Amino acid sequence: MSFDRDAVLLLAEKYESFYLYDGRTIAENIAVLQGNFEGVRFLYSVKANPHPAVLRCIIDEGVGVDAASLREVTMGKENGLAAGDIYYSAPGKSPRDINAALGCSTIIADSPAEVERIQAIAEGHGITADIGIRLNPDFSFDGEGGSASKFGIDEEEAFRLLPQWKGYKNVRIRGIHVHSRSQELRGELIAAYYGRMFELAVRFQNALGHELRFVNMGSGIGIPYAEQDAPVDIKALGASMSALIRQYRPQLPRTEILVESGRFIVGKAGVYATHVMDKKVSHGRTFVLLANTLGGFVRPSVAQMVESYTREEKPAGCEPLYTGRNAFGFVPLTEDRDTETVTVTGSLCTGADVIAQDILLPRLECGDVFVITNAGSYAASVSPMQFASLEPPAQIFLPEFGEPSAL
Repeated sequence: MSFDRDAVLLLAEKYESFYLYDGRTIAENIAVLQGNFEGVRFLYSVKANPHPAVLRCIIDEGVGVDAASLREVTMGKENGLAAGDIYYSAPGKSPRDINAALGCSTIIADSPAEVERIQAIAEGHGITADIGIRLNPDFSFDGEGGSASKFGIDEEEAFRLLPQWKGYKNVRIRGIHVHSRSQELRGELIAAYYGRMFELAVRFQNALGHELRFVNMGSGIGIPYAEQDAPVDIKALGASMSALIRQYRPQLPRTEILVESGRFIVGKAGVYATHVMDKKVSHGRTFVLLANTLGGFVRPSVAQMVESYTREEKPAGCEPLYTGRNAFGFVPLTEDRDTETVTVTGSLCTGADVIAQDILLPRLECGDVFVITNAGSYAASVSPMQFASLEPPAQIFLPEFGEPSAL
């Protein structure tokens, strides 16, 4: 990805380690989605990057919120979103979570027991809660049969329970939600999945007996991490979605079509910068020690760990911690120098704190600034920043106009 080198170098004079999020790139990515998916409302998965300025920027562009916790529901509310713009879809919600989220979000029930809890709590308040049902469909993202999952209610079970749910006086089912995969780059596969989702929506609506207010297709649209990754053809995928909306609009005339943006909006809109703190040679190998790697940006270290345990060319991903080989670019901000083969580590007292082994880089010296790309999503939010009590890296938002703001 491209990034503002001058801004990174300037900020590196003040911060030892930091994330830099680019508001201009975020706005451009939203425009790409909204410009190619006519008739679709996008949601942002706050867990990808909950930085307040990032979230504010995204909401200002008309994107709703997919919340994975009560705090994320509150963040959406604090940014002026109504209940119909906040979809609370986490599994395992407590009665306290449900009680607090009623009235300020659309709760997506993740299990039959959760439907019962919502009914009981809404009855206690004397209200009727409009909810969604998260389904575990009888099809996979690839089009094969369904499989066991911690997420959602098996499709067959949901259809079996629908008559019971329809009899509840304090719960009204208004939509369905399915999330089967993240980080998919094959647009034709995503389009085929959308088609199966429309078929499921019609079947569910017919069994429900009244029109669905929304169908949440979940996420899936990935971003290129490695250099050889081809980006999703957003224009073609948007055209496929438009064709499906036209096809199914007679059966779903007022149903809002929702798509979660996943990491598309923010993933490539952030970099992580830190400093070279030390350098040493051991048994003929050169080690470069950075100020904060595993404890500040864990995913490159996780990648090294996963890849050290397998010889597979393409190890299976485990999102959001592991995507695949060569998922991060390493960019030393040095003047022209000779190259050398080095192992790049961090400063934590653990042998797991390694981000690259025996790679060719420009010769690094203590004090140099070292940048890691693809740090806009699932970076700061999943990193173990209490390890060894190091100072957490700063998080800095660079707006389209105005001065950067730090967190």
